[in-house]
Amino acid sequence: MLPTDRPDAWEVQGRGELALAILVETMRREGFELTVGKPQVVTREIDGKVHEPIERITIDVPEEHMGAVTQLMGTRKGRMDNMSNHGSGWVRMEFIVPSRGLIGFRTEFLTATRGTGIAHSIHEGHEPWFGELKTRNNGSLVADRAGAVTAFAMTNLQERGVLFVSPGTEVYEGMIVGENSRSDDMDVNITKEKKLTNMRSSTADVTESLVPPRLLSLEQSLEFCRDDECVEVTPETVRIRKVVLDQKERARTAARAKR
Repeated sequence: MLPTDRPDAWEVQGRGELALAILVETMRREGFELTVGKPQVVTREIDGKVHEPIERITIDVPEEHMGAVTQLMGTRKGRMDNMSNHGSGWVRMEFIVPSRGLIGFRTEFLTATRGTGIAHSIHEGHEPWFGELKTRNNGSLVADRAGAVTAFAMTNLQERGVLFVSPGTEVYEGMIVGENSRSDDMDVNITKEKKLTNMRSSTADVTESLVPPRLLSLEQSLEFCRDDECVEVTPETVRIRKVVLDQKERARTAARAKR
């Protein structure tokens, strides 16, 4: 644990997001409240150039998932070092991939292989910085006001993406309530209530099914975070939020970044 420029913040170094999740979960059970930013890799300067850690990851998957895994590693700038197929229906592949490319990899890997894939990695050394790495293609659904989540609002928003909250959950402005189906972030009103009138509608008796939300664990929340997001941890709840809560301030910051 290292000090930072802020008296209320510390830099914690460990082996992967699992080690960080164990530390945060231990502190949460002891009654601490804290905010955790997106995990970053520890770089080195070698011969005047920035180098980042790389890992050798060995993956065993059924043959039908080989293409999906190759594509998944390609987006994370992994290069195949070896592949073997002994005709048993399973393929073993070895990739050299930057360590930051493996942040959030486990969840996507299990989804792509339908839970059948096996992967383990080991530190391989350091290589020059690989450049920008985009590991998450979808944006976030961000609450634009404080209040309680309603089933009516969730029904209207579930077509926009996957929701992370249940009806009745208290939210606040800047809190992330779901994953957008598109690449950009979207501010949404997830506390909207149905207007009650005395007029009958032809569709009044039509019921719509509410898709169950995807409740993220602490480790999954750390994997989901982007650079402008963080995980808020309390003894009762784990939430994902924007670093800048105010919607207008985030819009001004994004406009300045595009200039």
